[in-house]
Amino acid sequence: MDIISSLTKQFNLQKWQVENVVKLLDEGNTVPFIARYRKEQHGTLDDQIIRELSERLEYLRNLDKRREEVRGLIAAQEKLTDEISASLDNAATITEIDDIYRPFRPKRKTRASVAKEKGLEPLANEIFEQKADSADPIKLAEAYINEEKGVATAEEALKGALDIIAENISDDPDIRRRLRNLFTVIGTVTVKAADENAQSVYTMYYDYSESVKTIPGHRVLAIDRGEKEKFLKVSVTIDPVKASNVITSATLNPHGSPTTEAVREAGADAYTRLIYPSIEREIRNMLTENAAAKAIKVFALNTKELLLQPPVKGKTVIGLDPGYRTGCKVAVVDKTGKVLDTGVIYVTHSKEQRDKAKALIKSLISKYNVDCISIGNGTASKETEMFTAEIQREITANVSYMVVSEAGASVYSASKLAAKEFPDYDVSLRSAVSIARRLQDPLAELVKIDPKAIGVGQYQHDMPPKELDAALDAVVEDAVNSVGVDLNTASAPLLARVSGINSTIAGNIVDYRDANGEFTGRSQLKKVSKLGDKAFEQCAGFLRISESKNPLDNTGVHPESYEAAKKLLELFSYTPADIGKEDIKAISAQVALLGEEKVAEKLNIGVPTLKDIVKELIAPGRDPRDELPPPMLRTDVMDIKDLKPGMEMRGTVRNVVDFGAFVDIGVHEDGLVHISQITDKYIKHPSDVLKVGQVVTVWILKVDTAKNRISLTMREKNIPKTQEEE
Repeated sequence: MDIISSLTKQFNLQKWQVENVVKLLDEGNTVPFIARYRKEQHGTLDDQIIRELSERLEYLRNLDKRREEVRGLIAAQEKLTDEISASLDNAATITEIDDIYRPFRPKRKTRASVAKEKGLEPLANEIFEQKADSADPIKLAEAYINEEKGVATAEEALKGALDIIAENISDDPDIRRRLRNLFTVIGTVTVKAADENAQSVYTMYYDYSESVKTIPGHRVLAIDRGEKEKFLKVSVTIDPVKASNVITSATLNPHGSPTTEAVREAGADAYTRLIYPSIEREIRNMLTENAAAKAIKVFALNTKELLLQPPVKGKTVIGLDPGYRTGCKVAVVDKTGKVLDTGVIYVTHSKEQRDKAKALIKSLISKYNVDCISIGNGTASKETEMFTAEIQREITANVSYMVVSEAGASVYSASKLAAKEFPDYDVSLRSAVSIARRLQDPLAELVKIDPKAIGVGQYQHDMPPKELDAALDAVVEDAVNSVGVDLNTASAPLLARVSGINSTIAGNIVDYRDANGEFTGRSQLKKVSKLGDKAFEQCAGFLRISESKNPLDNTGVHPESYEAAKKLLELFSYTPADIGKEDIKAISAQVALLGEEKVAEKLNIGVPTLKDIVKELIAPGRDPRDELPPPMLRTDVMDIKDLKPGMEMRGTVRNVVDFGAFVDIGVHEDGLVHISQITDKYIKHPSDVLKVGQVVTVWILKVDTAKNRISLTMREKNIPKTQEEE
């Protein structure tokens, strides 16, 4: 296979772009580095395209590897023909290659293999030929009676021959391909209850069917889980007549023969006993794999949006980890995330305990000039939020609050990393610190947690771990490198996500920093143990040093482009000291006036690199998250009982799934905006319109207080009338 041509066609790119990306990947460059610092070589492709191309490249290489493995295995049996070799060359999927190999694959003992051992293969071939002048099958079979081989009668010989024909039909790659396509196009997923009287969350599927072609991924995953938990029985079916037609058209002599009916019988047996169970499994696997791939994609997208939530910078924050019996854990962190104070309060106990809790929080607000309160959304969150709102009304200081997801906080708190970071605090207090820091800088805090524990997807625990981990690792890597990392304050987990840096090197960077003090220049990185030239090339541009003597060390300009950046400054009479100042903003217009191509040629760099350098000189250390709307901080809390249909609310999108989005509107339970209620226009997926962290206007559609369910709409024409309007 010409992999370059295949990738060029699939991604609709120029051949030189694909060739260069493949070369860069093969040289060990990371996707963020290629996307950011090798733009001239690939034509400014974004990191998502490069990553998808990288994944497809790996698949095609594995496909070629499997193709040659199969070719070798068939050749070793001395059965490789030009026709088989050509079929292998034309196979576009591993499934097609496996279909070609199926007849040659060593099999465990089967009815057909037993029949072959009895010498019945020639009889099977003679029957399958369906000659016009052939004798009746039972007559042909009489010649193969052999009691020594266990063939006592002609009927036994015929039965064995039909077993061989059935297996040959089952192994025919063309028949399997056609039937597989038929299942895909007209197949039906049929679901029944394992026990109709059993109570479960899967009752809607107790008598359910849907087309293979249209069944959505989230439904497939729900059905899979119901089957796994033994509440459901699932099958995939098609019209048996149409399936039979595929086999008969491929195997029967249209002119007829005395042996044709025997072949028809073998074909029917092949379908019911061998082909149908196999292809049904394939279709089920295909549905599950496709559903998992889409779910992983949604999970990864949600995770990236969550990681890139705008930080609440420069604020002193109280973190509250709510709880009933063991109380609510409290941690105060300063503007840099340093822990200033900790404690435990009891907001759900007696009035005396509640008053003590209020007194403590008020004193902490006053003592440390607290700006915000960050509340975890777990157990007792609602009561803690109401408690916080009461305090706000009782004090004069301007303190707002926000409920943040505490998913994964307990996992982090009990980890070795948390123990090393906070050896003097117990697990629960570490969690309160994490909740506070999540408001200050979600990215820096969430990278410490296994992305699977963040919980912004659906059915993530049912996903194939390898694929899910790879997707989430890629998302975290892209998020961290798009923002950049402060070399002198970043934790080891955050550094480990930087391009070219693994956990060992990240630990060595922190050790070097602890032993030698803060880094004063990017070039010092070369002194870190195991951080060689390649790693330096990959990571240097993504690491920032705000106090460096060289202002370029606090920009996204790569050290390899420092000379070009200095020449650019000199060309327009600036100095490095002007970087980031008001006057240097004019450099963009000056470059445009002289001509980007001309300036780039003078500096011996490409135009894309020139554009990036100009941006960095104007806004060094620019955080792309600053361009996003700030998170919504609250000053009051509502109860679900206060909600009425038609009410307008402002909320924050907490999760986006296949069937809609969950929005936090300030009442403990998130409301659901079904996909049909998001917009008046047709959308394929809620993520086409909504992102995790996005602040949106919604209207109450329906409230079910018994089940704590809130239905929302974003479509103004669907807003119910309020009682006042009626």
